[in-house]
Amino acid sequence: MAMTRLERLLGLLLRAVVRVFFAIFEIFAPQRGNDEEARLPPITNPLLTVPAIQLARQIRRKEVTSVEVVQAYIDRIQEVNPLINALVKDRFTAALQEAAQVDKLIEEETGGEDVLEDRLPLLGVPFTVKEAFALQGMPNSTGLLSRKAVISGIDAPSVALLKRAGAIPLGVTNCSELCMWLESHNHLYGITRNPYNLGRIAGGSSGGEGSIIGGGASVIGVGSDIGGSIRIPCFFNGVFGHKPTSGIVNNAGQYPPPSGQQPGFLCTGPMCRYAGDLLPLLRIMAGPAAEKLALSAEVDLRKLRFFSVPHDGGSPLLSPVDPQLIQAQKRVVQQLEADLGVKVEEIRIPQLKYSFQIWGAMMSAPGKDGKAPTSFAELMGGGKKVWPVWELFKCMLGLSSHTVAAIGLALVEIFQSSQPSQFILHQKETLQRDLEELLGTDGVLLYPSHPQLAPKHHHPLFTPFNFSYTGIFNILGLPVTQCPLGLSAEGLPMGIQLVAGKLQDRLPLATALYLEKAFGGWRDPGSTADAPKSILSNLKSSSNST
Repeated sequence: MAMTRLERLLGLLLRAVVRVFFAIFEIFAPQRGNDEEARLPPITNPLLTVPAIQLARQIRRKEVTSVEVVQAYIDRIQEVNPLINALVKDRFTAALQEAAQVDKLIEEETGGEDVLEDRLPLLGVPFTVKEAFALQGMPNSTGLLSRKAVISGIDAPSVALLKRAGAIPLGVTNCSELCMWLESHNHLYGITRNPYNLGRIAGGSSGGEGSIIGGGASVIGVGSDIGGSIRIPCFFNGVFGHKPTSGIVNNAGQYPPPSGQQPGFLCTGPMCRYAGDLLPLLRIMAGPAAEKLALSAEVDLRKLRFFSVPHDGGSPLLSPVDPQLIQAQKRVVQQLEADLGVKVEEIRIPQLKYSFQIWGAMMSAPGKDGKAPTSFAELMGGGKKVWPVWELFKCMLGLSSHTVAAIGLALVEIFQSSQPSQFILHQKETLQRDLEELLGTDGVLLYPSHPQLAPKHHHPLFTPFNFSYTGIFNILGLPVTQCPLGLSAEGLPMGIQLVAGKLQDRLPLATALYLEKAFGGWRDPGSTADAPKSILSNLKSSSNST
């Protein structure tokens, strides 16, 4: 199924139009000063470079107190958050009080460290939560101005399980308006910036989580993903994330609630700086359902079958994959083959070029009860449908309470059919069958996380379909781990998706752990060791002039 001449022509035409819009946007967009060259301060407190599971062990052994760890993260947040705008509401006073209670509990515990580890595996470790999730006493607006006064009275189940494991929430982080855009920007909290380059986006919708973790101001966090909302921010911010097999982690307690067929596509999962934290976090967040994943079973990477898909096959709607990302994926293949003695098979999957059409059709399809999903325009109005054309007019006058991205989605929805075409259903079913047969119970697929490195702010408005590289796996229900692969020539994070068959979450998690050791994992965005040469030369020139 090679691309037809018409598809190639449409692709060239679309990219030409996008370049024109880019040029116009760059001329009229407000300049952001030195955002492209500004850097976060480097991490100086060694506690901020310790994985969560290891921190919990040190706290249990009284090698460090929970108060010291929590205070270290509060200090880091206060240092970097004015630059990245990731945490939108803190609970620092309550967190320090809870940390003091943890230290007292450890002092009084007579059963020994093993008892605490079994009962409270994250005792004393701080974490952050996407604002779309209910966290008691914290706002739950999902960036909607009309929900500004909404305060959660309870915890979402996934948040409650982490707290029950002893973890201490520090606050909630920014997201895109109503969690349906890949830039975390809304008119309530503003825009979140990428810690590696403040002029770039942090992704969405869990962009605040990605940014705060990537910036070294949080070690673990909670995100949700219906089209890549965990994986895209983790990719752009150089950290790890996992979209579990559909239905494993409870999705309740977040706004907006999914409807239609969407509950089968939405996933709640962990985001973190260190690969070793993913599996224990998933085990905790999944609760009793974790037994379905056999997470304790040993994984021998040498016995797995690996497949590499370098791109989606050339959809005319999507940007070409950045050459640096293609090379990074090739390096992964070479590393696996040389180190593990496996043969990574490069394959093509033709149906992937219809990823956006499949995702859009299934997201708008009615549920088993025949009811269509709640319209985005109705969600924007908090139950009362807004008129997107009117909102667009108000936006031009600076009077709308909604972002351009949200208004655009509501406009697109007008033309979206609620019934998938037979052609798209056939492509989806064929893709589902072929991938499940390919991966089985011992296969891992390497696939780009996104065709571009982290774009400049608002640029996704011109490439709105690029999320399809992640979104297709929500529809298929497959587990996916996002893994960082170092920095590009521009100093931006690179990465890759690791995909496995249903309920085989432990396979990509184990592969991510291996790739972290091979490629270095997360990098401190404030470290000059990984800074692009242009920034280093400017810093030297500045110091010489003074």
